[in-house]
Amino acid sequence: LVDFWAEWCAPCKALMPLLAKIAEGYQGELLLAKINCDVEQQVVAQFGIRSLPTVVLFKDGQPVDGFAGAQPESAIRAMLEPHVQMPAAPTAAPLEQAKALFAESRFAETETLLQALLGEDNSNAEALILYARCLAERGELGEAQVVLDAVKTDEHKAALAGAKAQLTFLRQAASLPEVADLKSRLAQNPQDDEAAYQLSIQQLARQQYEAALEGLLKLFQRNRGYENGLPQKALLQVFELLGGDHPLVGVYRRKLSAAMF
Repeated sequence: LVDFWAEWCAPCKALMPLLAKIAEGYQGELLLAKINCDVEQQVVAQFGIRSLPTVVLFKDGQPVDGFAGAQPESAIRAMLEPHVQMPAAPTAAPLEQAKALFAESRFAETETLLQALLGEDNSNAEALILYARCLAERGELGEAQVVLDAVKTDEHKAALAGAKAQLTFLRQAASLPEVADLKSRLAQNPQDDEAAYQLSIQQLARQQYEAALEGLLKLFQRNRGYENGLPQKALLQVFELLGGDHPLVGVYRRKLSAAMF
């Protein structure tokens, strides 16, 4: 992309940063050259430049398009589009892709990515922890435990604690009454602490985190000593499971702190 300009041309100077920005976005696919018309008069005459600014697009050594006068960014991009391919957006690293898929509950796709990643490096602690969580979500609790036991580093303590908390909740949920039965018990007796706790565990197993946190908090407020402080212990485990960056964790940490005093 050749920009014909001159020092005395105000529109030329206004156009220059816009052309530079556009060219930079093509990441090397589009090169920007500038020709000072007061200095390179022979070149100007060769191309028949009659007004400034004039911008000419060359491809394979030949002029293919261009414009004269100041133009908006949209018009310049429209001129370039048929001739220059915009580079594809960079693909996220496999582990980041896997995390995004897991967050969308696309566990089979997450596993496929992680298996390929672990095939290259079977000691990748972060990948192992996420793989264990996928297995747990599919009900492969024993296999998930084996994978977690293979994590030997202390580098990802929080993620490991979260995965272990997930396994704990899923194991507990497997032996508890059905959700409908627990809700029926609570409808008959809202003070049924056992049913309230068990319902929260079932909700955690189904990733209904907000409902579970609310239930555990209410149980803590009503009977914090239930089963030797089980509501508070469960709340702290959920915080580990979700991680410190999860918005629910900040909200319910504050609520728990307020309820303690």
